[in-house]
Amino acid sequence: MNQHLRSEPIPFIDVASQRRRLGASLDAAVKRVLDHCQFVNGPEVAELEKQLAAYSGAKHVIGCASGTDAILMVMMAKNVGPGDAVLCPSFTFIATASPVARTGATPVYVDVDETTFNMSPESLKRGIATARKAGLKPVAVIPVDLFGQPADHDAIAEIARAEGLFVLDDAAQGFGASYKGRKLGTFGFATATSFFPAKPLGCFGDGGAIFTDDDELAATLRSIRVHGQGVDKYDNVRLGLTGRLDTMQAAILLEKLKIFDDEIAARNKVAERYARGLSNVVTVPRLSPGNTSVWAQYTIRLPEGTDRDGFAAALKAQGVPTAIYYGKSMHQQTAYKQYPVAEGGLPGCESLSQDVISLPMHAYLTEADQERIIAAVQGALAG
Repeated sequence: MNQHLRSEPIPFIDVASQRRRLGASLDAAVKRVLDHCQFVNGPEVAELEKQLAAYSGAKHVIGCASGTDAILMVMMAKNVGPGDAVLCPSFTFIATASPVARTGATPVYVDVDETTFNMSPESLKRGIATARKAGLKPVAVIPVDLFGQPADHDAIAEIARAEGLFVLDDAAQGFGASYKGRKLGTFGFATATSFFPAKPLGCFGDGGAIFTDDDELAATLRSIRVHGQGVDKYDNVRLGLTGRLDTMQAAILLEKLKIFDDEIAARNKVAERYARGLSNVVTVPRLSPGNTSVWAQYTIRLPEGTDRDGFAAALKAQGVPTAIYYGKSMHQQTAYKQYPVAEGGLPGCESLSQDVISLPMHAYLTEADQERIIAAVQGALAG
């Protein structure tokens, strides 16, 4: 009797294969922390900061508790608050704008380029004008290196200089990528990143880091992450928070950093295979000239009129998981829809939110599994 054998589901992000690859080295790293018992600000934190600085080219790296805290800490260090406006792309995760709102400042949403998914410089200009018309003082812009590709940093920096804004690069999804030959971490006044487990460089919990060449900012951030302390923990000289990077997570990241470039190369091979196999049926992501990507997500755009939920269900039936980043842009979400939108609206963000869907992407995706995914996409669209 013939029996239909259902294929095993393909992991959307395969942390388990990476864990098996690192194996004993991760176990040894964790054991070192358990042996020395310096669980808060242990030696691995300083060593990771040193290695991340060398990797990125930044003068200072300050480890912290999450990518969200990384953005919040810079806002606090710059005394951003009520009456200030911070320009953010709306098509991104809420962690870009939520720290701005928590300071009492106003996030002002700008549109994105529909090809790169990243902030539109022209919409940024309109957003700055919108903020001023609303009686707000524009003080900062947070470009996002979405899905792993750098934003248009030269154009954004030029606008920021002309308007007197500082730039905080949100590289939560893009750390490891390059813009015109320079790795992310050295653009703008500071760069924030996340080490959430699903990121290309992820730990086994929450974690983040801030990169900067500014000595004063680095010193202030190191104070803020420990309650705002001065010369000792009973001399708190500013408002702060408990924003430290856990020593155990730093130890894990040190081991993962050793294979990071190899994993980036593998992700790029996966992206190339997807582009070859899918460019005739969907809109595949395109890199801007001079950019590299770490492919935090592989996000496609479905043909107009496609039933996205039905498409996802068809792939799921074939053991292919999908995810939607982002079904609602920030300006469409309940707690954030009251904030200003750049003049001219956000048609790019709204269009992308309607038709994007992300496919499995990680360094351990085999060619055979990719062939399954490509066939499932083609079959779902043909059906």
